[in-house]
Amino acid sequence: MLERERKKRYAILMCGEDSEYLLKRHGGCYGFFTKMLAEKGETWDLYKVVKNEFPKDDDVPFYDGYVITGSCHDAHANDPWIHQLLTLVNTLNSLNKKILGICFGHQIIGRALGGKVVRSTASWDIGVTTINFMLPSSSSNNSSFNLPLKLSVFKCHRDEVVDLPAEVEVIGCSEKTGIEMFRYEDHILGIQGHPEFTIDILLHFIDRLTRRNLIQEGFASDVKVKAAIREPDTEAWKTLCLTFLKGQS
Repeated sequence: MLERERKKRYAILMCGEDSEYLLKRHGGCYGFFTKMLAEKGETWDLYKVVKNEFPKDDDVPFYDGYVITGSCHDAHANDPWIHQLLTLVNTLNSLNKKILGICFGHQIIGRALGGKVVRSTASWDIGVTTINFMLPSSSSNNSSFNLPLKLSVFKCHRDEVVDLPAEVEVIGCSEKTGIEMFRYEDHILGIQGHPEFTIDILLHFIDRLTRRNLIQEGFASDVKVKAAIREPDTEAWKTLCLTFLKGQS
């Protein structure tokens, strides 16, 4: 049981697997996200939901926010842990808990909200991609983000959200992907890209995909070269995620 003191607490719901390299070099998934999002005086807990490690029901309400990570698994699949995660997202939504979904997490949230996730007809999107933001409508909360016209971010995915209920607002798109970012009310944010990545992390994932024969050597070499010469807007994404997650939106 969690302590009930009002110390800020956040949970990372880990949907993928750490490699030995990522653990040693970057502290694994926990290291990626705490480096980007954790601040002094907070507690951050890791739940490996991909291994059926979920928060206890009694503990769920006492977290201030949740981060759902990327994964090599398909968000449109029907593994038992994926269905349990979808149920948890719906519970968190009913509690108005802050949920930040990254890549697979973005897709899982989209599915939980009633959207559709499919294998992209554009195939893999890997490298540094420019995200174009929509101007907020008069009823939108997006103005609190102070979104620019565009930001670049690391990408590594082949599935995408292609449909969302009308009440979910799409706020970002790219040349390949129509729903790069969405927001639901003031407590859910989905981002298809990887603001937590560094170039080293991206290159490692490209190598992993190549070893698993999910992408070809020639394609991998090409995206590595292109990614290495473009800088994503890392600090701007960090600020955006912090603004949303820490209740400042």
